[in-house]
Amino acid sequence: MTPTCLWPLAAELGEGPLWLPEQQRLYFVDLVRNTLHALDADGARHSWPLPDHICWLVPRKDGDGFMAGLRDGIVRLWLEPAVRIEYLHQLPGAETGFRLNDAKADAAGRLWAGSMNARDVHRPDGKLFRLDPDGSLHAVLPEHHICNGPAFSVDGRTMYHNDSLLNRTHAYDVQPDATAANPRLWRQFAEGEGSPDGMTVDSEDCVWIAQWGGSRVCRYSPSGELLATVAMPVTQPSSVTFGGADLTTLYITSAWQGMDAAARANDPLAGALFAVQVDVPGLPAARYG
Repeated sequence: MTPTCLWPLAAELGEGPLWLPEQQRLYFVDLVRNTLHALDADGARHSWPLPDHICWLVPRKDGDGFMAGLRDGIVRLWLEPAVRIEYLHQLPGAETGFRLNDAKADAAGRLWAGSMNARDVHRPDGKLFRLDPDGSLHAVLPEHHICNGPAFSVDGRTMYHNDSLLNRTHAYDVQPDATAANPRLWRQFAEGEGSPDGMTVDSEDCVWIAQWGGSRVCRYSPSGELLATVAMPVTQPSSVTFGGADLTTLYITSAWQGMDAAARANDPLAGALFAVQVDVPGLPAARYG
């Protein structure tokens, strides 16, 4: 599995890849440069500047725009005919460094969004929130440093969630009332493996994780056994999603955030968008609502 560079755009913090089959388009963000990007299946490129950090994008079941995370809140976002933003929940703490970081919807139409303290990642100020289809917001998991993920098993009963600072992925049982129960350490990443960042689950219930600082994207069994490794030509792969006509293209974002000039010179593709063909297809992105 050899990755191909699709767009060497040098995103400072590429994140949040999302494939929409009805558009044959991949969306992703440059989080700290406040820009949403898209790459069409025919190679056409698009970019939308936004007024603040754009952390993630989640499609809606009704097809009426997107759900999105800005630095300080969860919003509805429309791109056509022009960018329009409507806040649903503005979260406190932005003035002290609190911001949203990563998010996914589950098969039941709920949106799970994590946060962090961007000024001091060693403070466990991050939380995992759940936005229900009725628009109500709930804090589910407190005391995280850098929330990344989450990802859900094929049956929706298991949620995987990362605290990237601690190099840990935990698994939780998703209860009928949408609470996260039975927390357990699913995998502790060793020195040199990189920190678990964005992730997704394929149709065989295996977990793909971008390992920031480890120059790799790895596939794990539901029990956490390493099954396959994609060696990346960048140090900081940041997130993954499946796309393409048959969902066998794994798209991978990357970043150069935190690198000095010498490190960037040694990592010339840092911040590029990549793709790799895999044998096992993924799952379509779940939608909110």
